[in-house]
Amino acid sequence: MTQFLVDQSFWNLFPKAQLGVILLRNYQSQEESSEEIKNLLKESHLLAEKHLTAANFADNEVIQTYRKAFQQFKTKKGVRSSIEALLKRVSNGKQIPSINPLVDIYNAASLRFALPVGAEDLDSFVGDLRLTITDGGDSFYLIGDDTNSPTLPNELCYKDNVGAVCRCLNWRDGERTMITANTKNAFLVIELLDPNKADQLLEALDFIEEHTKLQLDAEIEKYVLTQDNACMDL
Repeated sequence: MTQFLVDQSFWNLFPKAQLGVILLRNYQSQEESSEEIKNLLKESHLLAEKHLTAANFADNEVIQTYRKAFQQFKTKKGVRSSIEALLKRVSNGKQIPSINPLVDIYNAASLRFALPVGAEDLDSFVGDLRLTITDGGDSFYLIGDDTNSPTLPNELCYKDNVGAVCRCLNWRDGERTMITANTKNAFLVIELLDPNKADQLLEALDFIEEHTKLQLDAEIEKYVLTQDNACMDL
């Protein structure tokens, strides 16, 4: 049985963090989202504006939370959390494009609850999945790129026995484990670094559960990992 293991090196940086995990099994994957899912994404785009109350984008609470977090480990210059990338588009008046049903649903959750959410093809993992500070050199091919971009020493990443799965928390997914139209089983993770937002994590998990059941006919398992409960079976 393979596992998802959150290494102590992560908890040393973020001792009060929580990781929400959803396992989707036997879901009905499709290339294009239904109108219901597309409308859900558009509605979430509007709701995301409540997280952008500061006159200066960088001064918004959620942006500060994840920028400060990314200063705690090694990154490439200019790396930002996925939630910042989404909210930046909202701030600039740009719509979040529809990609595929599952991605649209978790992007909608990310926008509504101001939390970074990522997803991988569960069947693509080789060995255990770990969230850890790495020594560097883990193989990583960015989606759409055929050049290896290995991890940096002291970078925080998700990795398995083959290489990096997702770099710098939810910053960039790799080609090898990405969600595709052929994915049947998926691993979703939500990174909560502000313990005062724990209710938002639970709401985001419930939101994804509701809409993946309704729209994708998925079998759902939900978990919340903490420093005292830092591993789970996949």
